[in-house]
Amino acid sequence: MSGMGVQLATLVGVLVVLALIVMWLRRASSNSKKKAPQSVQERPGMAEAPAVAPRRSAPVKKPKPEPEPEPEAEPVARPAADAESTAAYKAGLAKTRGGFVAKLGKLFGKKKIDAGLLEELEEVLFTADIGPKAADRIFQSVKGGLSKDELEDADKVWEKIRETSNQILNIDATPVDFSKKPLVILTIGVNGVGKTTTIGKLAAKFRREGKSVILAAGDTFRAAATEQLEEWGKRAEVPVVKGKSGQDPSSVIFEAVKRGVDDKLDVVICDTAGRLQTNAALMDELKKIRRVCDKAMPGAPHETWMVLDATNGQNAISQAKTFKTDMEITGIVLTKLDGSSKGGVILGICDELKVPIRFVGVGEKIDDLRPFDPAAFVTALYEDAGAEAA
Repeated sequence: MSGMGVQLATLVGVLVVLALIVMWLRRASSNSKKKAPQSVQERPGMAEAPAVAPRRSAPVKKPKPEPEPEPEAEPVARPAADAESTAAYKAGLAKTRGGFVAKLGKLFGKKKIDAGLLEELEEVLFTADIGPKAADRIFQSVKGGLSKDELEDADKVWEKIRETSNQILNIDATPVDFSKKPLVILTIGVNGVGKTTTIGKLAAKFRREGKSVILAAGDTFRAAATEQLEEWGKRAEVPVVKGKSGQDPSSVIFEAVKRGVDDKLDVVICDTAGRLQTNAALMDELKKIRRVCDKAMPGAPHETWMVLDATNGQNAISQAKTFKTDMEITGIVLTKLDGSSKGGVILGICDELKVPIRFVGVGEKIDDLRPFDPAAFVTALYEDAGAEAA
């Protein structure tokens, strides 16, 4: 066979093979179409299915969290006693601690407190210089506030006495507002309680705090009262407005308040008489002074502090009640606490008058007039009393 013939035969063979492959591919394609499932749209006799929006799954409701149990209410924390004040009070209350507090210590110092405790407690309290109302309040708190078993526990009884004493001394009162310029303080009280000395110590304290102070020598009836206040003015380095002996005290105080206003000072402290011919005359004079203060500066006096002598015991309560009948008293200054066994009178003063104690005098030094701290006072009054008595 010639070369051309061989080439032609080869070409024919190739074409045949290609034809067979094409036929096989067509048959395979036809078979696959028969086996393929028809879609909804391709099935005969069925209309086109409408588009169905996807179904939203219902929101899963979360279980409500169970409310957490409310924490138990914590007992109201009383202000902690200042250590320095406690030490000062403890020294100043030495004589008082040796009085009715020592008697209480002996009473509760028994190995076993018998059923007669309440009767003995009542006697000790009512013979102390704390005033009958304060004594009854403390007694009733022990009697009605403790169970029979607790009455046999000396620590429980002491705790109740301290708690009630704190309640008596913590008078809800407005703090002294030094934003008033000047703050006018009127001091009142009978002669001999240490009023002029208290004014001098107050002036020194305010000066140490950076305040400008002026004093008014309004006790023009007592011999040497003006000279005494002038001496304190020198110690405290503050000016004193004074008048002549027997001069109308209102005019002196008016001048001092006006000067405080004009010179834009911080504090004006006014001394007043402690005794006139009759109590009515004294009260009339004090009322007049109040009116004059208001003329010199509307709203003055802003504070009226009564000075009481702790050595007078329950007589101090009587004095305060007498003055309070005619005067608006905003604070008490208790002097000579260190020189008396009757320091417990402070309980009676607060309980009966409902007037806050602003300052207490615990010594003779110029800085021994201290702002009153009820917590420190109670701590100093009763601390280790049982041990000392034993």
